[in-house]
Amino acid sequence: MLRCFLRSKIHMATVTESNLAYEGSITIDKELMDMAGILPYEQVMISNMNNGERFETYVIQGKPGSREFCLNGPTARKGAVGDKIIIFSYCYTAVDEMKDF
Repeated sequence: MLRCFLRSKIHMATVTESNLAYEGSITIDKELMDMAGILPYEQVMISNMNNGERFETYVIQGKPGSREFCLNGPTARKGAVGDKIIIFSYCYTAVDEMKDF
């Protein structure tokens, strides 16, 4: 049986931009995506430390080194520039595989 486990997270990132006129997602600096092991279009959970909002979306790769965290489309309503967020990435794994995690 597979179970869902936290795989990685980006803790206390600062929202740098909010773009309501986009289809939806969060844009993240490619370097930070690589460090967290997050791939383009991967589903993530986001928790906003400023307003308590918690939501799911997918990731769009941003410019390497930009340090951007841009809320796009409807997710732009879930936070504001300057808000602190935590981005969670999950994986489905068999419990016995977690022994060496």
